[in-house]
Amino acid sequence: MLDNDTKNTILVIHNIRSAANVGSMFRTADGAGVQEIWLTGYTPSPAKWNQKYLTKAEKSLAKAALGAEYFIPWKRGALLGSLISQLRSLGYLVIGLEQSEQSVSFDEIKAEQTFVLIVGNEVRGLDSRILKQCDVIGELPMYGKKNSLNVSVACGIALYALRDIIKKSKKNIC
Repeated sequence: MLDNDTKNTILVIHNIRSAANVGSMFRTADGAGVQEIWLTGYTPSPAKWNQKYLTKAEKSLAKAALGAEYFIPWKRGALLGSLISQLRSLGYLVIGLEQSEQSVSFDEIKAEQTFVLIVGNEVRGLDSRILKQCDVIGELPMYGKKNSLNVSVACGIALYALRDIIKKSKKNIC
């Protein structure tokens, strides 16, 4: 396991329906060294540590997360717009993961700071009101016939792209 000398990325999971996708994002976020996860909208939450009986969604999330939901700090946020403002005021660069006319590839993001990555609904993505609040809209270019990836897969690729940006910025500083 590699040292994670800095934890400088927050993941916001907004309006994701599939508990399995959420669990997969928890596991990937842990692997990518994410500082914490915020769950907003109707995104399902993990079970509590000592919870005796689990709902179907909690079981699905736990199965995909393989325990990562107990190791990475997570919070539930009520209003995504307020959360974005709060995190930006703390110095985070807010990145929405979406394909739009304003989006850029992750290899075009040049920053030496902390990041918030927001991922949205499996089908509809992030709505325009949320995208307007983002500092950057990052996209993963698609080269095949389909126009998108599974949200948990896209989240993982984006998180590791941000790790690479952080790593490169540290090399340039030293």
